[in-house]
Amino acid sequence: MVETQLADRGISSRRVLAAMEKIAREEFVPAGIRSEAYSDRPLPIGDGQTISQPYIVALMTELLDLPSGSRVLEIGTGSGYQTAVLAELASDVFTIEIVPRLSRQALETLARLGYGNVHGKVGDGSLGWPEAAPFHAIIVTCAPEDVPPKLIQQLREGGRLVVPVSDKDGAQQLFLLEKIEGEILQKSVTPVRFVPMVQGRD
Repeated sequence: MVETQLADRGISSRRVLAAMEKIAREEFVPAGIRSEAYSDRPLPIGDGQTISQPYIVALMTELLDLPSGSRVLEIGTGSGYQTAVLAELASDVFTIEIVPRLSRQALETLARLGYGNVHGKVGDGSLGWPEAAPFHAIIVTCAPEDVPPKLIQQLREGGRLVVPVSDKDGAQQLFLLEKIEGEILQKSVTPVRFVPMVQGRD
């Protein structure tokens, strides 16, 4: 997976590649489809949610360009796989999931695998986690129609936010936002397909 799906497609960060080589992806996939854990596509994890394809996980993580000692906010815990990748690279990962069952299951898996630097809760990800802010990086693994302003507010100076945004026709584009001298610089990266962001629980 690391060689053919990631390195051969342009993922160059040694830290990201090492993290994804280390993590057993099958730990985060439902038992009935674990034989497909390393397939180059998203897989269903229940409740209408998916685990992203390995390439997209690697791409989004690489775009964050995480410094050592960083604090990261993840919106959409899902299976916990992306969370584990972040936990290999950051000092602390704060992750929010709106579906209680998924949050509980992911946090149990992450604890069992020894990720003591992960902090999770159930809630509306568009509100962020103000008590833990500011963050060096924020990653959103579900698609809002607009970038939630509270996430931008919780990004520290020099920080990066990676988020898929859905237009009125349902097409999605992955964006990289950087906060430079208080201003937000936005760059379009690639078309993507994520589940919609669900809001309404704080």
